[in-house]
Amino acid sequence: MSGERDQSADTGSSTAERLVESRRIVVKIGSALLIDPETHALRRGWLDALADDLAALRRQGQDVVVVSSGAIAVGREHLGLVGRPLRLEEKQAAAATGQIRLAHAYQETLARHDITVAQILLTLSDTEARRAHLNARATIDQLLTLGVIPVINENDTIATNEIRFGDNDRLAARVAQMIMADTLVLLSDIDGLYTADPRTDTGAKHIPVVRDLTPEIDAMAGRAPPGYSSGGMITKLAAARICLSSGCRMVIAQGQAPHPLRRLAENERCTWFLPSEGPRTARKTWIAGSLAPIGRVIIDDGAAEALNSGKSLLPAGVVGVEGEFRRGDPVAVTTQDGRQIARGLSAYDNADAALIAGHHSRDIESVLGYRGRDVMIHRDDLVLM
Repeated sequence: MSGERDQSADTGSSTAERLVESRRIVVKIGSALLIDPETHALRRGWLDALADDLAALRRQGQDVVVVSSGAIAVGREHLGLVGRPLRLEEKQAAAATGQIRLAHAYQETLARHDITVAQILLTLSDTEARRAHLNARATIDQLLTLGVIPVINENDTIATNEIRFGDNDRLAARVAQMIMADTLVLLSDIDGLYTADPRTDTGAKHIPVVRDLTPEIDAMAGRAPPGYSSGGMITKLAAARICLSSGCRMVIAQGQAPHPLRRLAENERCTWFLPSEGPRTARKTWIAGSLAPIGRVIIDDGAAEALNSGKSLLPAGVVGVEGEFRRGDPVAVTTQDGRQIARGLSAYDNADAALIAGHHSRDIESVLGYRGRDVMIHRDDLVLM
């Protein structure tokens, strides 16, 4: 799978090749691209062209997730709140109104390609709290399996300063990390990273590839441009740091003109941030080295053989469960003679895991009274020791 590629070897890869290789792509769209600065209305023609690009990716068999700003900007125009700074409660009211109109716009334009849209609203805590993180990931995975394009935004209507991202660059990076995306595309009003702010320094040089976020790279970030944007290069570098640690490639590309993804695929100038390993490898490194098991799942010889061949752990192969843990917690996987052969994230808490141990996956609903996952530990969440 593309998520398992060795990105340390893609020095000579073109933008087109990196995009084609991507199994799962997150596209972040800023307010400055969606909203006309003169009329404060949605740029419908631009959005239609973007939808054409998204549909083209879907036809190539790629999963696509959109992280879209613009709800507050759309809502404030509809509520007549343009032309002055907004109080917090006015921003939240604008977001509540704008979310509906923005989601409808995406639904309407992608319906031309017979693509269904789903809206997901997240806060910072939803991507950091383990259970909320797992629920959000499972929902997005299911939507993608059904051929849906999720459109994600921060839940500004209820978020407080303590649980806000404050910008959708970092939200997009967290989403990419959550769903093990191969590539995050940040569509912006600038075509990448420069050695200085090109708006004020005519000698600024464009940087096409970044492999390490050094202090020198961090120093190149300028301030956010005026207008609707809440980000700027500082938040884009923060997003890149999240992506690189997750094994996800990130690209900053110019998005103002129509068909921004098609132009990117045609090798238009941009800046790529390239990690040293793929998302699946990075995730498994994290599971193996950063999480201490708080429980134990004991398996039979048949299950051990299945794990060694790259399969998930099914309940039928489990003969015992020890310790207290919750869904998503790290557990050790051992043979009946006590030898640890794997470590992974459990799809069930210890009580439910004990109940379904030894049962076939088709019996889970009758045993527990609800339909959970068919596996005890999914292979993406499991590392052989």
